[in-house]
Amino acid sequence: MKKGLPKGVIFNAYPDSIGRSLTDIVHMLKRPEFKDVFSLFYVLPTVFNSDLDRGFSIIDYNLNDALVSREDLEKLHKLNVMFKFDLVLNHLSVGSPQFQDLLKHGDESKYKNFFIDWNEFWRSHGEMDPDGHVVPNEEHLEKLFMRKPGLPILKVRFPDGTDRPYWNTFYQEVSYHEIVAHDLLRELGIKELTHEDAEYIAAIVNDVLNAKRDLSDIDFGDFSHHKDEIVSIVEQNRKYLGQMDLNAQSEEVWDFYDETLKKLHEHGGKLVRLDAFAYLHKEPGEVNFFNKPGTWEYLGRLRRIAEKYDLILLPEIHSEYGYGLHEEVASEGFPIYDFFFPGLVIDALDRGTNRHILHWIGDILEKNIKTINMLGCHDGIPVLDLRGKEIAGVKKKGLLSDEEIDAIIDEIMDRGGRVKNLYGPDGKKISYYQINATFFSALGEDERKLRLARAIQMFMPGIPQVWYLDLFAGKNDYAAADKGGAAGHKEINRTTLTNSDIEHGLSRIVVRDQLELMRLRNISPAFNGELEIHSSDEHRLHLTWKHHGCTATLNADLRNYSFSVTHKGEACEEYVTSYR
Repeated sequence: MKKGLPKGVIFNAYPDSIGRSLTDIVHMLKRPEFKDVFSLFYVLPTVFNSDLDRGFSIIDYNLNDALVSREDLEKLHKLNVMFKFDLVLNHLSVGSPQFQDLLKHGDESKYKNFFIDWNEFWRSHGEMDPDGHVVPNEEHLEKLFMRKPGLPILKVRFPDGTDRPYWNTFYQEVSYHEIVAHDLLRELGIKELTHEDAEYIAAIVNDVLNAKRDLSDIDFGDFSHHKDEIVSIVEQNRKYLGQMDLNAQSEEVWDFYDETLKKLHEHGGKLVRLDAFAYLHKEPGEVNFFNKPGTWEYLGRLRRIAEKYDLILLPEIHSEYGYGLHEEVASEGFPIYDFFFPGLVIDALDRGTNRHILHWIGDILEKNIKTINMLGCHDGIPVLDLRGKEIAGVKKKGLLSDEEIDAIIDEIMDRGGRVKNLYGPDGKKISYYQINATFFSALGEDERKLRLARAIQMFMPGIPQVWYLDLFAGKNDYAAADKGGAAGHKEINRTTLTNSDIEHGLSRIVVRDQLELMRLRNISPAFNGELEIHSSDEHRLHLTWKHHGCTATLNADLRNYSFSVTHKGEACEEYVTSYR
């Protein structure tokens, strides 16, 4: 982007992560303990109207009145807190006005081309199977980058009674309302059908629905000749949840992006995270993850729109270090998420070595990569990102070896983490994607490690982003993860804190020490300058920021987790603080 990134520390939470709504977070941030600690707030997308995946299935980008008020946003502005929002670029909810119009009007909908009809997309590049969807030819199928087992489709029923498969890369849920005899009698209109017959049929159907079995397998016995009519009635009561991929070849979609970026600006946005942007460009024969040059064309077009509304775009990209996509995105002038940092910190503190984290700092400085870094976040701890990559038969090194990455995975899992995987077209796991855990639990719930991890983050190049639960040394929430079912692994790190939890947390030394370190990073002019990496033993990390006569220095022991922070200079307050 042409404009520079804002300075300071970013707070990261859902609008209801603390208390019951954004109002409670505003009250917390107005407390004296939080004075000058944060300059930005990355408020996650339940700030908007949504229905699935904790906000990332957007219905529309209007404020969610149940959790957020315009007054809340204005109060945060008065605290000099800017906003970072999400634009979920690849998809919209089934519940969006656009998809609901499609379900209502079918082929006559003005949004017919707003989403991707799977069969139309692949018609010339695959074969129709008995279930009514095209299976891409093998040479295309084996390239597809998958986020879940099976083909990425959701079948929806059109008004003409046909089922149409639409591209659905991420989450989906399909449910049915139970039917009752009265509805069957009314809808079927069969004179010879008695109420007793209708109750019998309804019981059979509801048993199948409750068992989550396929409706096509139902045996209606003497009523089999009415099977199609009965199933049609049941299908009319089908309910969908899903994140439906947008058709970026449609100008209507680009008009929607323009309207949305304008709306985010009006909400007070400064930074806009482009969620799942790498999936947007789709083309037969491509992997459909960061297709080139199509993805670059889309990013360029989005940047031109964003500049109209004084917004900075942050493309979110998960990819192996060895593939080099992070460098490509950064070289185009975009800031990137530092998904390498969390794993590198765990490695440094578990093994007492500065080697790999210094390598990454050197990369950032040498290649002028602008980053936003974090320890924990609403998602998992990345591990895939640290790997190398084989390109055209040449193995590009990762930031860590496969053996070192496996050791991190094993350690976090031993400490109670849960796993998120990636899948191939055949449904088989091809890789670990993320480990879900609070960062505190990933560190073995050692307060010394958490304190030092935060100090390292505050001295890293880039903008530090702080997950609310990490700040309060939150532990793995196994009950929430278990309750969440198959997709519940993320809930392990999303515990809602009560106002009394905040009171208790602010009495803990590990919380107060983090706030002190974050305040230093947020307001010290030293961090607007240059970073010097001091020569040191491998088990130490010695970093100094300098700007206009002000210096801030971190001198840390990665084995025993003790460290000191020195702040001095004519232009700033002088002190030395030691942490043991």
